[in-house]
Amino acid sequence: MNIKYSIKTSLTGLKTNKSRSFLTILGIVIGITAIILVMSLGKGAQNLILGQIQSMGSKTIAVVPGRQPSGMSDSLNTFTDSLKNKDVEDLQKKSNVPHLAGIMPIVFGSESATRENKIHQTTIFGVNNFFAQIYDIYPEEGRLFTEEEIASKSAVVIIGSKIKEKLFESDEEVIGQKIKVKNQNLRIIGILPKKGQFSFISFDDALIVPYTTAQQYIFGIKYYNRLVVEVDEEKNVDQTIEDIKITLRNNHNITDTDKDDFFVETQAQVMEMVGTVMNTLTLFLTAMAAISLIVGGVGIMNIMLVSVTERTHEIGLRKALGATNQDILSQFLIESMMLTIIGGIIGILLGAGFSFLISLILSKIMALNWTFAFPVSGALLGLGVSAFVGLVFGIYPARRASLKNPIEALRYE
Repeated sequence: MNIKYSIKTSLTGLKTNKSRSFLTILGIVIGITAIILVMSLGKGAQNLILGQIQSMGSKTIAVVPGRQPSGMSDSLNTFTDSLKNKDVEDLQKKSNVPHLAGIMPIVFGSESATRENKIHQTTIFGVNNFFAQIYDIYPEEGRLFTEEEIASKSAVVIIGSKIKEKLFESDEEVIGQKIKVKNQNLRIIGILPKKGQFSFISFDDALIVPYTTAQQYIFGIKYYNRLVVEVDEEKNVDQTIEDIKITLRNNHNITDTDKDDFFVETQAQVMEMVGTVMNTLTLFLTAMAAISLIVGGVGIMNIMLVSVTERTHEIGLRKALGATNQDILSQFLIESMMLTIIGGIIGILLGAGFSFLISLILSKIMALNWTFAFPVSGALLGLGVSAFVGLVFGIYPARRASLKNPIEALRYE
């Protein structure tokens, strides 16, 4: 019996029991849908984060306090108070870092903002005006800080659009009003436009204050959580990194580079790290989703065994008419593989549809720059795994069918 006739016979068998065929492939459909969904959303998230990091420019360098972690447990060995005001002052000196175009000290933390009887938990960012240039976000109402306000630790604040919605009425004049953070009244001088999530920062739900004010009145610290440096030209990035390291090592009396209490990251390094983390996470979630394929394969094997028992008389009749053991084996194997391949195709279509719908919601409703990404490799992998599952879990039922004695099969009622 040729392969074309085997496929035709297998399709006839599947059509005869449509409901059972659908229930048989349900596990495969769910598994492949989950795989496509995870891979698509994972790629979309990765594109979003990497795009936002890249938008900060290749001339941006981050200086982070503490020893660069070599693993999760090593993060406990960092020194979070190693970056001080003297470091900022020395880095701004042309004699130390000649190609530095700008520097932004950052302090941040989570606090409650209150106004009258309203309270909202938010993130406080202590920065200077350089943040507007770095993140390309400027107040749509009001203004940025003045140099005098930063130097004098003025109690002024720029708020995100969500803060405005949570603490004020829609028709209320906000500029000039005050909100309280840790018993400190902050006067609102600006309101940021709605921007959505930027990498790991949500400016919509943030309070931006002068870093001097944040240190003195909100967090009560004399160090920085991070420094962001911009280089004058991209070709000078490597030299600037070395200048920063030399300056900070001199300030911190470090002679052994293995004992640095800070580390420097470029945007390229951050993008590489984010890409690695996202790929690992996507792989892990995909592996978890793939477990359902094994469950689906066991279900297919059980249903195929039931089908073999129900079709015993048919098997005996076909053998009596000249069908060989190989013909019967091929027919049931093809049926099993067709079931899983059809399940894989349905799963791919459902996964792509759900991913597109979620991407649309994230981009339109949540205002994220989220793009739909169809994982071609995931689709090919899904089809291949589906066929493999059908082959592996279909062998035993198919072999049982092929070994049936034609005389006993014809007697079966």
